[in-house]
Amino acid sequence: MNHFFNSRSWAAKSLASLLAALVLAVSVPIAAFAQAASEPAATAPAPAPAAVTPVAPSISEEAVENPYGLKALWNQGDIVAKTTLTILVIMSMASWYVIFTKLLEQRTMLKSGKDSGDTFWKSTTVKDGLSNLSEGTAFRFIAEQGIKANDHHEGTMVESIDRQTWVSMTMDRAVGSVQSRLQDGMAVLATVGSTAPFVGLFGTVWGIYNALVKIGISGQASIDKVAGPVGESLIMTAIGLAVAVPAVMGYNWLIRRNKAIMDQTRAFAGDLHNVLIAGKR
Repeated sequence: MNHFFNSRSWAAKSLASLLAALVLAVSVPIAAFAQAASEPAATAPAPAPAAVTPVAPSISEEAVENPYGLKALWNQGDIVAKTTLTILVIMSMASWYVIFTKLLEQRTMLKSGKDSGDTFWKSTTVKDGLSNLSEGTAFRFIAEQGIKANDHHEGTMVESIDRQTWVSMTMDRAVGSVQSRLQDGMAVLATVGSTAPFVGLFGTVWGIYNALVKIGISGQASIDKVAGPVGESLIMTAIGLAVAVPAVMGYNWLIRRNKAIMDQTRAFAGDLHNVLIAGKR
C-alpha cells in the first residue's frame, strides 16, 4: 500500500517535472525570438550605401513639349480661333512683303537719283542726258514728260497756256505720279499696324470665353484648369503685337525714306524745268 502511494507520488513528481521541462523548452525559444524581433536594428549592422552613378538626362527628358503652346492652341481651337490666327499670319506676311518690296524700290530710286547727278547734268543736251538715265526710273519719267511738254506745246486749248506754265504743270503732274507710286503699299502697313493688336485681342477674348465655359461645365476651377486655357488665349494678343510692331516701325521708316526721295525728285524736276525754260540750271 505504501509502495503504491510511493509509486504514485513518484509518478506525479515525474509528470510534474516533465511538464515543467516542456513549458521551459517552449517558453525559452519564444522569448528569444521576441527579443530578436524587437531589436533588429540594434543587432543587425546597416548595409553600406551603394555608390550611385549620376545619369545624364536624355534629350527626350529635357525637351518636354509644352501642352499649352501654339501647337495646342491650333489643335484645340475652334473655327473662330483658327480663323483669327490665320488672319494674323496673312497680315504679317503682307506687311513684310510690302516692307521688302518698298525697300528695293526706294533703293533703285536713290541709285537713279545719284546717277542723274553723275550723268544727266554732265551731258551736253537734255536729250543726251535723257538717254543716259535708266529705263523705268522716276527721274527718266519726269525728264520724258518735261521734254515732251516743251517740244509739243501745240493745240488750240494748249496754246492758250504759255509754254512755261504748261511745262510746269506737266512736270508737277509727273512728280505727283512718282509720289503716288511711292505711297503704294503704305496703306497696308498702316492698316496692319493699327488693327493687328485688336485682332489679337479678339482672339484672346474669344479664347478666354471658351475656357470659362469649359471650366463651368467641368465644375473644376483649379490652377491647371484655368492657367492652361487662359495662357493659350493670351498667345493671340502676343501674336497681334508681334504683327503690329514691325508694321508700324516699317511704316515710319519707309515714310522718312520716301520724304528724302521726294526732296531729291523735286529738286531734279525744278532744275530740269529751269533748263527747259531758261536754258540753264
